[in-house]
Amino acid sequence: MASIARGSARGSAQAVRSFLYFGKASKQLICTRGCRFASSDAAPAPQRIIPAPRLDYRGVSENIVYKSTNALNRKAPIPSDAMQSVARAYTELKSLYHALNAQRNARSVVGERIRRSAEENNTEARDVALAEALKIKEEILRLEPALLSVEENLLALALAIPNDTHPSSPLGPESAAVTLSTHGPELIPATPERDHVTIARKFGLVDFEGAAIVTGSSWYYLMNEAALLEMALTNYALSIAVKHGFTPVTTPDVVRSDVASRCGFQPRDNPLSPASQVYHINSKSQDLILSATSEIPLGGMFANKIFTEMALPLKVVGLGRAFRAEAGARGADTRGLYRVHQFTKVELFMVTKPEDSEKMMEDMRAIQTAILNGLGLPFRVLDMPSEELGASAYRKYDMEVWMPGRGAWGEVSSLSNCTDYQSRRLHIRYETHSRTATKPTAFTHTLNGTAAAIPRLIIALLENGATFDEQGELVGIALPEALRPFWIGGSSRTIIQWQ
Repeated sequence: MASIARGSARGSAQAVRSFLYFGKASKQLICTRGCRFASSDAAPAPQRIIPAPRLDYRGVSENIVYKSTNALNRKAPIPSDAMQSVARAYTELKSLYHALNAQRNARSVVGERIRRSAEENNTEARDVALAEALKIKEEILRLEPALLSVEENLLALALAIPNDTHPSSPLGPESAAVTLSTHGPELIPATPERDHVTIARKFGLVDFEGAAIVTGSSWYYLMNEAALLEMALTNYALSIAVKHGFTPVTTPDVVRSDVASRCGFQPRDNPLSPASQVYHINSKSQDLILSATSEIPLGGMFANKIFTEMALPLKVVGLGRAFRAEAGARGADTRGLYRVHQFTKVELFMVTKPEDSEKMMEDMRAIQTAILNGLGLPFRVLDMPSEELGASAYRKYDMEVWMPGRGAWGEVSSLSNCTDYQSRRLHIRYETHSRTATKPTAFTHTLNGTAAAIPRLIIALLENGATFDEQGELVGIALPEALRPFWIGGSSRTIIQWQ
């Protein structure tokens, strides 16, 4: 087995090296040593453990019209002249950089003159050189903070720019989504008798009232067969992902807000504002949040690493909890388990070469399709429009299942190709065959997709699987045979029928 990853933080190479190995046959990912990074005792918040993002300023400056139109199409919350501001700042940065380099080169030349005049005991020449050195020093002291200030301003401006958009992605709001395919059985007519909250209360599957006392609204206890269903769905989705070569990972539920930001989420909203969409942890030493999705810790585990080209693609499937503050009024569209503050989620994540990411997206879509087909649910795949892509996605598919109790389609999974948006921010790179001394590495592409969002799948299975007797009374729930091998038992009731 060969080493395929190296940490790239400052300091001793031995101190920061992280080794990831892949078996040539199975390509199983095994982490054998963690990265170590130098850190300050002061521990300011937020801590920057990963180097500053490396964004494509030249690409923005050379494509102002496209970038501006793209941001407008995506309803990005940035000023209309943002690209022009980036271009101006980039020009200023290059000017300051060249001026600073010129002064540093001049300092070396003058230093050599001072040394030589001292050896020759030429006091007059030495005094002239020392005077020049003082002026150069003053100029360097002026240029260095100016360069840093422009660099920080440029980075802040560019970080707000969204990813490019795939030419096939439709433009406009959610209603402009294009249906790519439909799957599964015929749709069951919408009826309130199939409402998942009604079914859950009938069979004692969910306790919303107890959770409201313990935590608050939009929290819940899964009980009896619903708890077993969560475990079965989790293991079912994991088993399919592992069969397709994904390495299983259990992820931390707490992440640095800086890592979330680099993945395209915006945790730095005012935590006291009702608009804040994440849960902030009150910590004096670090800026920590509860992770909104396993995509964040999965992407973070590859941060600041360099892989060999032969090691790609890297495929991991994460099991974790997702936490969503989700401010706003609740109604029929969000009742019950449909929009909750915490849920179990199985997440697919890939790191690929740029030229492979579109094919890998279709491969991941096939895995998601297989998972839903195995559950016997009616679902459709949508190509999401520009206003639904967020900051990081180049292209995004959503999969929606018909939920007859809600009388509507409901999103149960999504799939995004983020191209190099995340890798430039997280410093995920690989050594290319065409590498040169000036460009030894390139940024990877990253993709993420939902294998199973448990509460939404439970809704779909309850509402599509509810069974009634001849009098129309609810008597049980039909579940797909695909889940039976993962059902651990524990209930003496006979409300579950396998089909």
